[in-house]
Amino acid sequence: MSTINELHRLETADIEIGVSEALKRHATRHVAQHKPVSGRVLAFERRRPRWLRECVGEATGVFLYVFPGLASVAGFLIHASTQEPPVTVYSSFFQIGLAFAMGIMFAIVIAGPTSGGHFNPAVTISLAVWQGFPWKKVPHYILSQTFGSFMAGLLVMGMYRQQILEFEAAAMTAGVPLVSGSGPASIFASFPLENQSLGYLFMIEFFVDSFIGLVIWSCIDPANPFVSPTTVPIVIGVGYGAMVWGFADITISTNMARDLGCRIVAAIFYGREAFSYKSYCWISLLVNIPATLFATGFYELFLRDSVQLINKGGVAHQEGDDGLRRYLSEVGMLKDGEQMETTMHVSNTTAIGKGLAR
Repeated sequence: MSTINELHRLETADIEIGVSEALKRHATRHVAQHKPVSGRVLAFERRRPRWLRECVGEATGVFLYVFPGLASVAGFLIHASTQEPPVTVYSSFFQIGLAFAMGIMFAIVIAGPTSGGHFNPAVTISLAVWQGFPWKKVPHYILSQTFGSFMAGLLVMGMYRQQILEFEAAAMTAGVPLVSGSGPASIFASFPLENQSLGYLFMIEFFVDSFIGLVIWSCIDPANPFVSPTTVPIVIGVGYGAMVWGFADITISTNMARDLGCRIVAAIFYGREAFSYKSYCWISLLVNIPATLFATGFYELFLRDSVQLINKGGVAHQEGDDGLRRYLSEVGMLKDGEQMETTMHVSNTTAIGKGLAR
């Protein structure tokens, strides 16, 4: 009898609503409940300069991605000659790539909403060239990114100082230059190995940076159905890590700000040779920019689908709804008499969706 009553109760609307609301309250609980926002807080945030928030966001993001990566490189190089315990206990190229990849994920999640998450001068310049990012902000972003890298390098130097001093002594005893591909300065910046030509290093750097640029540009394309905002940090981080795993043993830089900020740290402790060693510096600092412009230009010219982007609500036609209607009519995607709905997120059942389906 009780079973029949329970089944009868479950069929009633009030029980279902009550259960659903209880589940909803449980699902929307937060780990930390925020207190009400005061007028004082709102006034402070209103007075806070937007450009300052963005610069702090860029510096913080670069710091968050460079700091764990450098720490992993330091652990690897400092114990590279140690046989007991083996070096794999401390680090490996896989672990270095994973540290940079996870650092990028954290950087995008923490600082990306504030500044847009560029974290790379080449990305900032590419956004200015292709997406209308204000050119007047570009120098501020690049300086902030470089400062974040500099602070990460300085902090790693301080935290690993005792071990680095021992590494320096061992390197001098073995006749290894402090500024070299295997010396202590290479913890902070890229240096070529012996018998590596500049042309070879240029080619490696160019294609590695182009690969990363393509990954980034595809991730920030709202029309890409395979990447959602929540997966962007993971995809970009893994893309970066894949290049570290594949080519870090050859010598790559991948980011002007990451290299310049940490190279300044190396120059402070190891002298001007940090910039002059084998004339490699210009490759590590500058190749990233044309390579990323090449990759993003390739995407814009051959892979971008602007109609699909408009359909997703990611951008509007330059001439408004009338311009879009004329274009769709000219190419036969919008038939005479059909109505076009242009909201921020156009449904596939609208005329644009019908045109795309054809």
